[in-house]
Amino acid sequence: MPTLLIMAAGIGSRYGGLKQIDPVGPNDEIIIDYSIYDAVRAGFDKAVFVIRRDMEKAFREKIVKRFDKAIDCSIVFQEIDSCLGRFAAPPERTKPWGTGHAVLVAADEIDESFAVINADDYYGARSFEIVASFDAPDGDGGPDRYAMVGYVLRNTLSEHGYVSRGVCAHDRSMRLENIVERTHVVKADEGAYYLDDEERRHALRGDEIVSMNLWGFRPSIFGHLEDRFRTFLAERGNDLKAEFYIPSVVDALIKEGGARVDILPTDDIWFGVTYKEDRQVARDTIKQLIEKGIYPEKLKYGS
Repeated sequence: MPTLLIMAAGIGSRYGGLKQIDPVGPNDEIIIDYSIYDAVRAGFDKAVFVIRRDMEKAFREKIVKRFDKAIDCSIVFQEIDSCLGRFAAPPERTKPWGTGHAVLVAADEIDESFAVINADDYYGARSFEIVASFDAPDGDGGPDRYAMVGYVLRNTLSEHGYVSRGVCAHDRSMRLENIVERTHVVKADEGAYYLDDEERRHALRGDEIVSMNLWGFRPSIFGHLEDRFRTFLAERGNDLKAEFYIPSVVDALIKEGGARVDILPTDDIWFGVTYKEDRQVARDTIKQLIEKGIYPEKLKYGS
């Protein structure tokens, strides 16, 4: 699995045109620095960044040039009008169509197995090794066999507010059976809980497996995404808030028998900066990982 697809189109809007990306490392490293470092160590040799076209200049200068000597880098653009075919986007639409759309726009750039991550999430060094090993030469092939790195819920929660998590059901062989999106998950002393649409509380143990958008795909996924995106546009394309999500596509494929998805469990922690208080947690976590020898004080890509 030599290619890493990095969904980064949302960075510019969240961080003021790349000018305010929060450093988490001692030398102003940002989260994506650690993801690329881990990916190179795990054997990835190509990175494809999905961005908006208006981000290109700043992204090349502030992001790509940091590690383009360590890994082959390319850029594709996720725009509102990307991959629409004959469908005309509503003029009022202001943002692209979600994570499934972000993967689909990279179809012409990738012809091998690949992993998918969010640019501004930290996944952990071991998790990159796990997803890279899924497509090892002696592995079970099959064009519609995919993988999802599964995180332990308690390792992904914020101390400072609620989060959304895709809670996974699986069989004894760790084959994914379905993903249910819980949009209001809160850390608690006894584990966690989520609120339903009527704001009723439902307990979670904390050891549930959740999806954090670290996927292992084969090129056949592009055909599935294209077909389902066409259906999505026909049914929901005029809904200005509708988004085409990877987990929704995967869940539908599983239920229809169109794909097998193996859960690859990891004990790595995951973090993103959902709340401003999470920034210090991210910095403290990276500091602890450096002290444990997981990362050097100063990253050197490819080492």
